[in-house]
Amino acid sequence: MRLDLVTDKIYTFKMNSGEEMIAKVIDNVDNQFKVSDPVSVAPGPQGMGLVPSLFTADPDQSVTINTNSIAMYVETDDNVRAKY
Repeated sequence: MRLDLVTDKIYTFKMNSGEEMIAKVIDNVDNQFKVSDPVSVAPGPQGMGLVPSLFTADPDQSVTINTNSIAMYVETDDNVRAKY
């Protein structure tokens, strides 16, 4: 099953766990999104910030997300995308 995401665009994902994640979609096929540079939205001293979603992974490798773990997704807002 292929979902309607456009590759090479940055999307915001709301995970079933409640976590909000931002990543660039590389591909989507077989109920999985392949993404690069995933970051999570987290509160910080100056408000919300972006932190790496995976601290121990090779940053040059893509990450696979199972679409069953995603509650909703949308193309990331221009202001947030500029900080990404």
